Amino acid sequence: MSRLKHFLIPLILLIIIKIVFLFPAVSSLEHKAQDGLFRLRGAIDPGEDIVIIAIDDDSFSAMNRPWPFPREYHAKLIQNLNIAGAKTIIFDVEFTETSNPETDEMLAAIAEYYGNVIFAGKAILSRKAGEASQLVTPIMPIVEKGLSWGLVNMSSDWDNVIRRYPLYEYHDGEPYYTLGVHGLMNRDLDEIGEIYEPVIEAGSVEIGGLQIPVSQNRSLINYYGQAESFLHISYADVIDDENETMPGYYGVELDAFYDLLESGILQDKIVLIGATADELHDKFPTPFGGEWTSGVEIHANFLLNALNGDHLVNANMWLYFLIELILVLLLWQVCCKTKPQYSAMVIFGLVIAQFALAFLLFKYANILSPIVQTALLLISLYVVSLISHYLETMKEKRFIRGAFQQYMAPALVDELLKNPDNISYGGTLQEVSVLFSDVRGFTTYTETHAPEETVSILKEYLTEMVVTIIDNKGILDKFIGDAVMALFGTPIKLPNHAYTACKTALDMRDSLAVLQDKWRAEGREIFEIGIGINTGNAVIGNLGSEQIFDYTAIGDTINLGARLESITKEYDTTKGIIISEFTLEYIKDYAEVRYLDEVKVKGKNQAVKIYDLISLKPMDE
Repeated sequence: MSRLKHFLIPLILLIIIKIVFLFPAVSSLEHKAQDGLFRLRGAIDPGEDIVIIAIDDDSFSAMNRPWPFPREYHAKLIQNLNIAGAKTIIFDVEFTETSNPETDEMLAAIAEYYGNVIFAGKAILSRKAGEASQLVTPIMPIVEKGLSWGLVNMSSDWDNVIRRYPLYEYHDGEPYYTLGVHGLMNRDLDEIGEIYEPVIEAGSVEIGGLQIPVSQNRSLINYYGQAESFLHISYADVIDDENETMPGYYGVELDAFYDLLESGILQDKIVLIGATADELHDKFPTPFGGEWTSGVEIHANFLLNALNGDHLVNANMWLYFLIELILVLLLWQVCCKTKPQYSAMVIFGLVIAQFALAFLLFKYANILSPIVQTALLLISLYVVSLISHYLETMKEKRFIRGAFQQYMAPALVDELLKNPDNISYGGTLQEVSVLFSDVRGFTTYTETHAPEETVSILKEYLTEMVVTIIDNKGILDKFIGDAVMALFGTPIKLPNHAYTACKTALDMRDSLAVLQDKWRAEGREIFEIGIGINTGNAVIGNLGSEQIFDYTAIGDTINLGARLESITKEYDTTKGIIISEFTLEYIKDYAEVRYLDEVKVKGKNQAVKIYDLISLKPMDE
């Protein structure tokens, strides 16, 4: 083996691993492994600088009221918290809808009087625009008085776990900060008389001397423990003073607020108010696992991270890449020059060592480093080193070209040759769109026309249809007499395969219209076609025999597509194209359709809605 191969094989393997982990479904494995570091480290005492006023089950029992509570209760809460010496009061409760105008004004007025209250709003995010398409602000009395409010948006990963905290979202080019950031901005308001203005920098946000590392406007959260790690005080206890009677106490006056006042537990504290009762649905999974953590406690974790400098950061990507490259280059030499059992022992030892290193970096330096990536890289390198010969690449490429070039576009065949793993030689479940088309009344046509005429017009028609399918990156699965079956989204993945299938159907109709004009001019009889399109999972692969390769698809998705084509003649459609509700779900933002009916099909417990496809709007690539 040449020196170049000794360098290229480890390098390529490393790059492949990095690319694979760019996909959310795969990177979630890394996240899960890193979550284990939290549980291995254990909980850390967050102290009592931040206190959570919990809208909990005890509050509902004591107050004997449904949610939402009257605004005057929240006003009293603000008053009592200030009496108890709270430094900053942060509501993780949205007051975005008008209630009683008097109580709305009362809430805003008392917040303005004390000047240490932060309210909650929300950003409606737009994936395409990359910023908030709309802001949901607090009620007008709060906004008009210029009171502070922050966004309560959470940012979950692919597996719905909250690992990162968003610091801001852009709307109309301006940053709007989240609740935790506003808490940091207002932290010294009582001392300096003004709030700190955040400064957004490359890779960080600076707030009054606090430097918060960010990536794509989000900061990793270094959780202190599982749910309820922070001090929680029941909402009802804070408002239960001599002027308030708790119906749930059945006449017993506990006046719990005075116990809190006497204890001084709220003095100079940052206080967050939020829901912890399950029925309010404001809980999220976190790396610690177990019981889900309330949204208000997630805000608290971020705040304390910032105040204590406990931020988590990812290991430097390029530095780690360089270290891993040096490691795999050396390890490749070891694997090539030693017996497999010795190489296995080295690999096993390195996997254990890199996990121990990852834990130490996490616990003592607050650095998150790759765990699964590195382990998979080491194991993959070992597996590759055991392969003594590569597959006969040219033979496989000749086989692929011979199998696909007749019913795929040359460009797709070329792309498939670059990534032959896209082909399933057995059968895998894949999401695809299937198109069936059929000539209406073609049996009658063949009976009334000479065989030569039938073959001539059918050949001309099928040629145009196949060209249209291939031009749209579909593959011709098979001819069934005068019928055509085409697949979209396999073996080369197409992110918009449903849209492409529908566009192909409309293009086929346009191509047929051109042919019909030609046939009329020639004095030949014309015919119409029906097209059915469905989208869903199907078993795809080489479903032929050992002697004959037949790359095709089977399953309920395919059967429904065929059924839709067969019933086009039963409905008055615009262009003879019927699509299923499953296809419509993918193209609803671009398609003009007309609801036709619900049909019962074999393999489906419920009837399927079908639609007449009229037209498509262009899709931005």
